[in-house]
Amino acid sequence: MERVTKRVVMIPVDRITVLNPRSREKRRFQEIVENIGRVGLKRPITVRRVPSKDGQEAYGVVCGEGRLRACIELGQTEIPAVVVDASEQDCLVMGLVENCARRQHRPVDLLHDIGTLRKRGYNDAEIATKVGCTQQWVNMIGSLIERGEERLLSAVETGILPISVAIEIAKADEAGEQALLAQAYAEKKLSGGKLVKARLLLEARRKRGREVDNNAFGRKEPPRSPTSPTALLRIFQQEADRERVLVKKAELTQSRLMFIVEAMRKLRGDQAFVQLLQAERLDAMPADLEARVAGRTS
Repeated sequence: MERVTKRVVMIPVDRITVLNPRSREKRRFQEIVENIGRVGLKRPITVRRVPSKDGQEAYGVVCGEGRLRACIELGQTEIPAVVVDASEQDCLVMGLVENCARRQHRPVDLLHDIGTLRKRGYNDAEIATKVGCTQQWVNMIGSLIERGEERLLSAVETGILPISVAIEIAKADEAGEQALLAQAYAEKKLSGGKLVKARLLLEARRKRGREVDNNAFGRKEPPRSPTSPTALLRIFQQEADRERVLVKKAELTQSRLMFIVEAMRKLRGDQAFVQLLQAERLDAMPADLEARVAGRTS
């Protein structure tokens, strides 16, 4: 990679384009916008010079697309940047490596970046070195990407399936899938909750295919229709009904407990009954009930 110049300069945002755009979580992006608006930009973005049609200086983002978009959202016209003299290929790798090195990067971003590096001609050993993973892990992820197993990749991303189990499932038929899940559960690779989720995921995979209907792997998510006032009212009524049921159950439980406490008080006042309990070694009660019967709590 060529030498990088570390001098920070102010660059108009309208002279910057994004070389490797990616989808972003709205909530996380809004946090970035609010943080920059409150305390300012803590770290400059990284850009490289690119050809322009008007002959003026133009730049492409290498690292910091989120920061750039946040500054634009805040109405800023300039942004501090470090200009690097590097090839497009090197800049792409720089951006991918920064994404992989983020402390709180989403796993799906890492999977996306591995796929991108593979398309750019990097082998698994080179990718493993760049992203800090083992070559075997990169090879298994690459195998799922090549097969179009987006549902299995999503399961690996969310921690439902270990990567080794996902690879075996990708090669198996329906009967083999169930056997693999049972084996993974027996070997304690899957907990009970994850086993249920894995079976639901495989059922969706059989019915609707290997691909997922979201933008995790580069497709645009269909727009969601806004919730209508009628739907909101219905949800509110359902929650109110649920609360009323809970209150009634609590009242019923309290009345039954009060009946038990009063009955135990009367029985404890019967000396013959107490002697019978002592003879059968049944005179001990749970501490909470003992305290209520003795009148030490309300």
